[in-house]
Order: sequence, then structure tokens, then C-alpha cells
Amino acid sequence: MNLPSPAGPRTLVAGIGNIFLADDGFGVETVRRLAERQLPEHVEVVDIGVRGVHLAYQLLDGYDTLVLVDATARGEAPGTLYMIEHDVGGGSPSPGIPALDGHRMTPDTVLALLGTLCAGTGAEPPRRVLVVGCEPASVDEGIGLSAPVSDAVPEAVRLIEELLRNGEQSVAKASTAEAST
Repeated sequence: MNLPSPAGPRTLVAGIGNIFLADDGFGVETVRRLAERQLPEHVEVVDIGVRGVHLAYQLLDGYDTLVLVDATARGEAPGTLYMIEHDVGGGSPSPGIPALDGHRMTPDTVLALLGTLCAGTGAEPPRRVLVVGCEPASVDEGIGLSAPVSDAVPEAVRLIEELLRNGEQSVAKASTAEAST
């Protein structure tokens, strides 16, 4: 078995969301489909769901790049895909980190917790954090994605695959791509 060395660049693609809140399940569904694909050896795909604390601790294992896949409300039409580069910065963690609530940990809260954990353990946070987001139609209680968000999933998988194979070129190209079917 040929595993990437711990010192080599590793990428974690994490699907975030609650499948019981309609389109909030976008990240979970997208990584489920992505995990069925042939990906580079250095890439690990995980369904985090609502377990943000688990994600923060997993990141202590050392990843160069983190790709978060999540429903992302930015005011565009439902199904619009976003590729957002998160400013990792080099500063110390925010002193006002909210109390840990395993069901309401936003990506920002996870990254703040990670900063605290890294400071306490000497681990390094990811050098690069990207968010592949999709504009939800609804995050009300209910199981299943709306039609525009469901239609965006294959395009999100394609964008992530392109990103994983081609790196930074993809980010600028896909910043506000509309999902197509």
C-alpha cells in the first residue's frame, strides 16, 4: 500500500451540514458522491455532518489544504456554487471563541477551535482553506435537497475534482459559477 508520507502535502475534503435541514445537507451529499470517484492519493474525503469538533481534532493530524463543502447563503439564486478562499491568516485565535456546541459549529468556529488546539499542541493548521459552497433554497426541517441544489451537486463534484488536480487555477475560474445540468 502506497500511503502519502506524513511530511508530504495532504488534502482533506470535508462535507459539512445537517441532512435533516433540507439543503443544509449539500456538503454531506457532495462528499458522498466525491468519495465514489477516483481521486489523487494525497486526498482524504470525509463526511463530517454536524461533528465540527471531530473535524478540528482530525485536522491536528496535519493537512496542507482543507476543502470545506457546505451550504453557503450569500444571496444568489439557489444552486449557485461558490469557491471561496478562507483567509487563514497567521494571527492568534480569537479570544471570544463561543462555547462548544456540537450541533452549531460553523466552519469559522471550527477553525477558531483548531487555532486554539494547534497553539496548545504545537500542531500546524492547514496552510490553505477553501470553501465550496452552494446557495440553499431552504434550510427548514426536511430530508432531501431542493431541485436546484440537487442539480448543483454533480457540478460541485466536478469543481472539487478540478481543484484537486489543478490547484489554484480553479479557484479564480469557479468563484461564482452557476450550477449546470
